[in-house]
Amino acid sequence: MFVDFSSISEDAKIWIYPSSRKFYDTETPEIENLIQNFIENWKTEDENFKASYQFLYNRFIILCADDSESKLSNSDIDASVSFILELQEKYDVMLLDKMNVCFKQGEFVQYKELKDFKQLVKSKAVTGKSIVFDNLINTKFDFENYWEIPMEESWYNRFL
Repeated sequence: MFVDFSSISEDAKIWIYPSSRKFYDTETPEIENLIQNFIENWKTEDENFKASYQFLYNRFIILCADDSESKLSNSDIDASVSFILELQEKYDVMLLDKMNVCFKQGEFVQYKELKDFKQLVKSKAVTGKSIVFDNLINTKFDFENYWEIPMEESWYNRFL
């Protein structure tokens, strides 16, 4: 069942899918409709299942599922990955590539391959104060507290 993101438990599972490019304003309404439709139909047979999403910076798709009363099976997770793969194909973006880094440069969110990010750190174009996104977190609590943080406070600080 689709619920408001704010009503989901802090222990809920989170999956963050950064897009290899910013989605265009003309794509955003359709993408949000597709995401909401997926969530509304995800595990419809289970009335205790609660899920939501966030679509942030026109770049990040965040799926959230509270499985405290209704456990997620492998096939439930497979369904979400299949949905993300469909979005990748439809919009010609990468959403499942975990070998990238998202960070802020001014008001803009950048998406770089890890090797290119290391070069930016080396050339001091990115510093310990630069805001990075930890797309590997897996709970709503971590998302709300540790997703968008200075590089020096993240696991990326090893590149400094």
